[in-house]
Amino acid sequence: MPTETRRYALLEAPSSLGLEPHGVERLPERLLELGLESRTNAHRAGRVAPPPYTPHRDETTRTLNAHALATWSPRLADAVESILSRDEFPIVLGGDCSILLGSALALRRRGRYGLFYVDGHADFYQPEVNPNGEAASMDLAFATGFGPPLLTDLEGRMPLVRPEDAVAYAFRDADEQRRFGSQPLPGELRAFDLAFVRRVGALEAARSAVELLARDTLHGFFIHLDADSLSDTVMPAVDYRLPDGLTPDELEITLRTAIASGAAVGLEVTIYNPSLDPDGTAGRVLLDVLTRALGTAAPVRR
Repeated sequence: MPTETRRYALLEAPSSLGLEPHGVERLPERLLELGLESRTNAHRAGRVAPPPYTPHRDETTRTLNAHALATWSPRLADAVESILSRDEFPIVLGGDCSILLGSALALRRRGRYGLFYVDGHADFYQPEVNPNGEAASMDLAFATGFGPPLLTDLEGRMPLVRPEDAVAYAFRDADEQRRFGSQPLPGELRAFDLAFVRRVGALEAARSAVELLARDTLHGFFIHLDADSLSDTVMPAVDYRLPDGLTPDELEITLRTAIASGAAVGLEVTIYNPSLDPDGTAGRVLLDVLTRALGTAAPVRR
């Protein structure tokens, strides 16, 4: 069992480059206001401001803000890597899901790491069929090497995460994927959709994911958390709502299992939109899940 711990370091990454500037960029501000720093005994490690947003799709990549993302993601990676170099555990506060490119790049620079992708959507669209060109619905594809080289081959390090080193967990958008023509997840990428999580139970599903991601051939794994993985009844403050989703208890069990393994090296939180949560009710649910699962320090597997 892990006995050493790492302190949590909160890094603000308020980017909406992969979505729309309609509120997700306020996620760090709201979670910090609600007490994330004190409840996790974390410290603030800075803020990586994104470049200006443009609503026009890049003609070559068919992706919004493609060049801005390609420029900004290495800057975010620098900040994440700085935290890792101090033997701390980064908690990256987005922003939309495209911040994954910066987080994954930081780890790719350091070796071979896994990805625990907890999200209500599989986010595996390709630009040519994506109805709006938003990288936030393509980030898992980009991170695992599927998409335009500008965004998949950052610093010549494609893939940032090998498909066989990733688990897509609790997604529930299969009908939407078929309707809009999303490419399927590759066979080597483990797909634990919401139906599977419910069938075997969150604890067993999380243990199975961690068993893959904590194997000896990896240096550890990173956790991507999209707030829309939570049930829509408790987390309506997201831009693309879907019925159903994980209960707070199921998400807490999932995150607690991942953190307790000692192999998790960082976490990012995305998509919660405070502009859609004026009284903070949904934000407090998310905060409670996070703080109960994280505790006040991250166990370390040596």
